[in-house]
Amino acid sequence: MPEARTPAQIEADIVRRREQLAETLDEIGVRVHPKTIIGDARAKVVSTVDHTAGRAFAAVNRVVTDLRDGLRHEDGTPRLERIVPVALLAVGVVGVLVLSARRRRA
Repeated sequence: MPEARTPAQIEADIVRRREQLAETLDEIGVRVHPKTIIGDARAKVVSTVDHTAGRAFAAVNRVVTDLRDGLRHEDGTPRLERIVPVALLAVGVVGVLVLSARRRRA
């Protein structure tokens, strides 16, 4: 059977519970404060952008490395049989763009 508590024990328990409740209410107040909500949202956005930018950088880096490796032999010398067609294609695309821009102006 539980022991009977003294009025001093009951009062001490009430004081302790009141302090715990005050701490909890303070924490809730901080969490629902607009500055806290905005700060949390901003941190999530920054984290998402950083993560996405990091993944994009890694993907672009991988593509560039693969392209560069495809234009060189294993010993590092250029593979002219691949470089020349790519260069001709690039010159052709630039030429078409220049001609297209001239026609728009006229």
